[in-house]
Amino acid sequence: MTTAAFSHLSTLADPTRARLLLALDGHELSVSELVAALQLPQSTVSRHLKLLGDDGWVTSRADGTSRFYRKVSDAGAWPEQLWEVVRRDMDSSAGAAADLSRVAAVVAERRQRSREFFSSEAGRWQDHRSELFGRSTDLNLLAALVSPDADVGDFGCGDGKLTALLADQVRRVVAVDGSEEMLAAARERVGEHPNVQWRLADLERLPVRDAELDLAILSLVLHYLPEPGVVLAEAARTLKPGGRLVVMDMVPHDREELRRSMGHAWSGFEERQLREWMTAAGLEGVRHRALSPDPEAKGPGLFVAQGTKAGMKQQDR
Repeated sequence: MTTAAFSHLSTLADPTRARLLLALDGHELSVSELVAALQLPQSTVSRHLKLLGDDGWVTSRADGTSRFYRKVSDAGAWPEQLWEVVRRDMDSSAGAAADLSRVAAVVAERRQRSREFFSSEAGRWQDHRSELFGRSTDLNLLAALVSPDADVGDFGCGDGKLTALLADQVRRVVAVDGSEEMLAAARERVGEHPNVQWRLADLERLPVRDAELDLAILSLVLHYLPEPGVVLAEAARTLKPGGRLVVMDMVPHDREELRRSMGHAWSGFEERQLREWMTAAGLEGVRHRALSPDPEAKGPGLFVAQGTKAGMKQQDR
């Protein structure tokens, strides 16, 4: 057995490190969230995270003043086989079930903070967005539109500004939002459009069939979501082969006050992280471009990223 193999065995032999890795398998969590989920001292969590990182089991990224950790998804064939053995053993334990239940509660708390913000701010949402990002921000997405007979998903439609723009230009718009108040504001803005379908749902579980859409859009919504990678994969699931997913969101910033005042869960996204999530979701040809700042905008800079669903490209109808 190689030195690296012995190192992996030694790392996972510790119950605390195995618990941390289980919590981070499929989730991206901060140190404080891990402390709450595993009910361990912060010093203990930090020490074991460093060992997991040194041994190649976890990676991390900065988000504002926080740092988020996740399990490495491509650690290699042998380490993944070892982890599957350890995980199967842990899955049968009551302690692991309790840890995962608390992890789910941590993720749910992120979602609840965003919901509380939207419930109270639905009537003033456009003013907030315009002040931060400028009034013409959504128009940046128009260049990404497909043909007039396209079926489009506006996921996280908010108060419906983008849905209203799309409704007159494409065959069908599926507008989804997790806030009843926002969806009501969107309906009022858009008015009667027979080609707009309104659906109340969390973006992690979209009420859209597999391969139903030509284009899916996530416009300034990803930073509100507890698990962005899950949402990107779910949005990609709704696309036909050759369909496109377009994301507009914030570049990383250190404006911590936005978390408190605007209900943000994330302080923007690095290009590398977006590419990794989108590629894992089955998207090809991922492109990322920083947008020129709006002179009137007071918020962080923005980017647009897009990728194409793997498979045969659609033929022109």
